[in-house]
This record gives sequence, structure tokens and C-alpha cells, in this order.
Amino acid sequence: MENILELKTISELQEYDFFIPSYQRGYRWSSKEVVELLNDISNFTPRLVNESSDEKTWYCLQPIVVKKIDDNKFEVIDGQQRLTTIYLILYYLNQDFVEKRRDKLFEIDYETRTDSKTFLNQLEEEVDNKSNVDFFYITNAYNTISNWFEEKGNNFDTGNFRSKFKFNSKVIWYLSNENDSISIFTRINIGKIPLTNSELIKALFLNSSNFQNQENKLRLRQLEIATEWDNIENSLQNDKFWFFLNQNSISTNRIEFIFNLINEEPDPNDNYDTFRYFSKKFSKGNNEELTKNWKEVKRYFQRFSEWFNERELYHKIGFLISTESTSIKELYKTSDNISKSEFKKYLDSLIKKELKNIDISELQYSDGKDVRKVLLLYNILTMLASSKDNSYFPFDLYKNEKWDLEHITSVKDKIPDKNKKQWIEDAVVFIGNETREEKALRKQINEWKEEDQDGFKILFEQIVTYFNSELREDDDINDLSNLTLLDSGTNRSYKNAVFPFKRKTIINRDKQGIFIPICTKNVFLKYFSEYPPKISFWSQEDRENYENDLLNVLNSYLA
Repeated sequence: MENILELKTISELQEYDFFIPSYQRGYRWSSKEVVELLNDISNFTPRLVNESSDEKTWYCLQPIVVKKIDDNKFEVIDGQQRLTTIYLILYYLNQDFVEKRRDKLFEIDYETRTDSKTFLNQLEEEVDNKSNVDFFYITNAYNTISNWFEEKGNNFDTGNFRSKFKFNSKVIWYLSNENDSISIFTRINIGKIPLTNSELIKALFLNSSNFQNQENKLRLRQLEIATEWDNIENSLQNDKFWFFLNQNSISTNRIEFIFNLINEEPDPNDNYDTFRYFSKKFSKGNNEELTKNWKEVKRYFQRFSEWFNERELYHKIGFLISTESTSIKELYKTSDNISKSEFKKYLDSLIKKELKNIDISELQYSDGKDVRKVLLLYNILTMLASSKDNSYFPFDLYKNEKWDLEHITSVKDKIPDKNKKQWIEDAVVFIGNETREEKALRKQINEWKEEDQDGFKILFEQIVTYFNSELREDDDINDLSNLTLLDSGTNRSYKNAVFPFKRKTIINRDKQGIFIPICTKNVFLKYFSEYPPKISFWSQEDRENYENDLLNVLNSYLA
């Protein structure tokens, strides 16, 4: 029997039900694509083809490729994204009517994401859309449709839109009679940018020709791999796990990372080189090849999971990846050939190598990259030092947020260029009122007028000098002993403020649940001070104790 190619209106699709097989990716259309479709239909005006006929022109959507399962049910080989969006628009339009007058919509059933069918029937209800990445995209698309109609206002003719959509919009309906759906899927999509290597590779893994012929075992094994695939993808969707392994943000198809690592023939000029690598492996189409390769994928994932769940490995590998000292691929290959204890020693050797050419005693604020590297390791090793501490350094926050090198106490050459009055007000509450110098400084502050720019510069320097009075004047304010690591949101919120105001800000942000690195917290909570601490001052003693602690923590990694 030949394949059938014809046009079908959206209304005609409502007679059918559809099945999405396990080799298909989930729904991923963005708001941009949904709005473009809505605008195209809205802007389209049907016209009579000729005067002697009632036939009108139509808006044509891209193909939907299907294979018949039974009388009114079809397997969707290509076009799931369009089909789901059509359903979402029809569902929204249906809400204009009381339930008994609503159209019966087609159903979409999923082989591996079975709860998606139920979710599509509950779009107007309060349903958790974060438990499944497909739900998130479906909800986003449905909200986009709802917002699009609401923004059109009361004068928009929804009935006219509904008529154009249902009766004057057609899909290219391609009914295939070939047996191998995945072969068709791959041929259709190899040239399409929206499909990724991992989605094409999934089709290879689930191709029936790779399985033994027993029908029951074939279906069971396909479902097993599809489920394991989804479990790996869902685990990699955990940003803490993902950014422990990676530098770059990718929202979908994170499993492709593993396939790229396995690919021994990377070609930077070929977007589909990883797919071609696996396609070559499966050219013989046998169960042994499939089992071998899927085991390798799982072995990579299990190794990464093991590293993620063991604190020492997590922190040391996370540091090396964050500083780009090595690659996950190199670490995996090395770990494959040595014992676990030897691997830990290897990690230590890489960290030592990373610090080999850094002279900590000479580090300055201007040596940004090396200072950041040293302070990151200092925080990580401090966390690891306590056997009772089960916390993990959040590499996802470190890589996704901007982080600054922060001067612990104020520096005179960083005068605020705005909000000068606020800077003064933030500082004055921490100035004492006991000594003659303190009283004189307060008097100057009270007499200062906001428009007096030169006076502010003098006052700024005097206030900074007051709060730095516990430091030796000849010590460099820009060296490592006066630097710490802090997220830019916290750092830039107080603009070179005096030490006690910085301390107050950091304590408040820590109470709000904002991540403050442990060593930065220790600095501002005065952990390095002798008791009783001088809360409002970063003293010479604090500074020296801080530097000594840093050297002691890093000692085993310093040349």
C-alpha cells in the first residue's frame, strides 16, 4: 500500500486520537513559536478560490507524519510539537462554552510520559507543573495562548479566529505505511536544526531492528531504555548535579553531554557528528551492540552520580572543573584505569599543580583570576575539614551568579559616585561617641551639606581612616589578607561601605537564605578575632589570623 499525502483541516483532526512513542522528545515549543502561530492565523484572511465555488484559501501548517495503529488512532512520527500546540489552542477556545457544548478534542497518549495525557485534560486547574519538564513547557505555552487572547481585548472576534483555525487552517497529513517508524523519523529529522543529537540517538537506541524478534521482549526492552533515559535526563536537570559537571547552562537534552563525552570522533564543523558516530556503531543493527552502548551510557552516569554523592570527590572535582584545570572527559578516562584511592591522590596532584605557580604572599586584588581560584579552594577545603558538616558548596550558584572579590574593610580610592548621603548615614551609626576624635568626627558629619562634594571626599577619607584605625598603615589594603569571595549582589549593594555595615548586610542576607561562602561568613562574624571581638573594626590581629588560617587550610596544596 502506498503512503498517503493529503491536507486535513484542524476540525478533521478532532476525529482522531494520537500516540506519542518513546523515541520522541517531549514538548518544547517556546512562547515565541506559539505566538508566531497565533499571529499567522489571526492575520490570515480566507478568500474565495473562484466565484463559481464556495471553496476558500487556507492557512497551511507544516506536516504531521503518522502511521496508523487502528481505525481512528495514529502513531505520531513527526509533528508532535505542532499537534500539541493545536490541542492547546483548541482547549483554550473550548473554555468559551459550557461543558455540554464544547467540542470533543482529540486525545494525545504518551508511551513513557503517561501522566501527560491527564495533565492536558486539566489545564485550567491548579496542577503542579514543576514535577515534569514537559508540564512546564506545556503550561508556559497554554499561558502564552491565554495571554495572547486577553491582550487582544473585548473587540477581538474570537469566533472568527475559531472558524479560521478549525476550518481554514490545514496540516499536511502524511500517512506512512512503512513498518519502521524510527527509520522514517530519522530520515525526516536529520536535516532539522530543532532536533538535537540526543533526540536522534534516542531513535537509534529504540529502533526495533536492534532488538531480538520476540515482540513482548522487544516492547519491554524499548520501554526499559526509554524509562532509564528519562531518569538520567531528569537527574541531570538537577542544577546542583549539572553545574558540578559543567560550566555552561543547557535547559533541555542534558543527556547529550554524556553522548558527546563518549564520541571519540568529534568534528567541530559537524553539528550532528555525535549522532553520526553512534549511527555508525548501530549500522549492523543487533542487540549486542545496543546493550554494549547503553551500558556505557549508564556507566558514565553512574560514575558521575558516585562523584556527586561523595563530598570529597564532589568538592575537589567541582573545583577543578570550575577553574577549568581539567575536563570531565579526562577525569573519567583516568578514573577508569586506577583505584578509587589512587584517583583521589590524582585529584590532589591536579589541585597542587593548579597552585604551583601562585605565590600567595604576593597576591593582589589586581590578580583577580588567581585570587578567585585561591579563595574558592579555601572555602571548599574549609567546608570539607569538618566531618560533621554535610553541606555542599553550590557550584550552580557560583557559575550562574556573578561573584566579586570583596575588600573586607573599605579602601580610600573607591569613593562612591552617588548616594553619598546614604553612605554617610550607613556609616555614622557605627561611629562611637566617647573619645574626642569620635565626637569631632560626628560634628563634622552633622555640619556636612550634601551639595559639598569636596567636603564629602575629605569626610569619606576620615571615616575610612577611623574604621581602619586598627590596621597597620604600611600594610597593603589590596593584598589577600583583606580580600574575600562574595556574590556581586551582596557586594554591590553596599558600595565600599565600612566594615560594620558590610557585616550587618551579610548577616541579614544570610538570614534571608542567600548563600554566603563559609570563609566570608567567618570573616564578618569575627571568627578570627580574640574574645571579646571589636565588632565594628577589622583589626590587624583579625587580618593576620585570617591569613594564617588560609595558609594552614591550603598548606598541603602549596609547593
